Amino acid sequence: MTPEDDAPIDAAAAMRLIREQRASTVRRLEPDPRVHYWPWGFAWLIGFGVYFLRFSPDGRTIVPMPAWLPLTVLFVLLVAAAVVFGVGSARAYRHVAGESALRGRWYGTAWGLGFFGLSVVIGRVTDSLPSDLAGLLWSALSVGLTGALHMAGGAIWLDRTLYRLGVWLTVVNIVGVVAGPGWHALVVSVAGGGGLLVAGALARRRHG
Repeated sequence: MTPEDDAPIDAAAAMRLIREQRASTVRRLEPDPRVHYWPWGFAWLIGFGVYFLRFSPDGRTIVPMPAWLPLTVLFVLLVAAAVVFGVGSARAYRHVAGESALRGRWYGTAWGLGFFGLSVVIGRVTDSLPSDLAGLLWSALSVGLTGALHMAGGAIWLDRTLYRLGVWLTVVNIVGVVAGPGWHALVVSVAGGGGLLVAGALARRRHG
């Protein structure tokens, strides 16, 4: 056997090694996508689920509990999800610079200002609404903004999973609003929180 006979085998091995090294580098530089999706998924699944158990449709209560408890649980879970997401992202992207880092900062600013502005606007009108409609307004607009920002992020980074998740959350939100107070929390808990968990699992599979 001549050296020329070994060349194709060596070339194939070299290409395989290059692909493996490239995949390994991507895994080191990119965060586990579950850090981006799962904290929010569990927060929505549990938080909105507890809200539904206390504030069910037609003013019913499935599980007796203080009226302040569901919102407190949801708020604490969302804050915890934000902390996990922030720490995970900071560690993953601490070496990223240039245009990608700038996009990330601007996108993060859009989230912060968007929800701050939303809170100010809703806070001015909810006093004029019945408690069930006020709760629906808060949750529906928050979920709606979340869906829109996910679609925007998917468009910025050409991330199909992120974009499709934004579309899914938008559809889920619309269905919940049409269903009405009480039902919206259940739909967002199961379909919204579940959708975030599924998106994290699918992104992790592609991530390798």
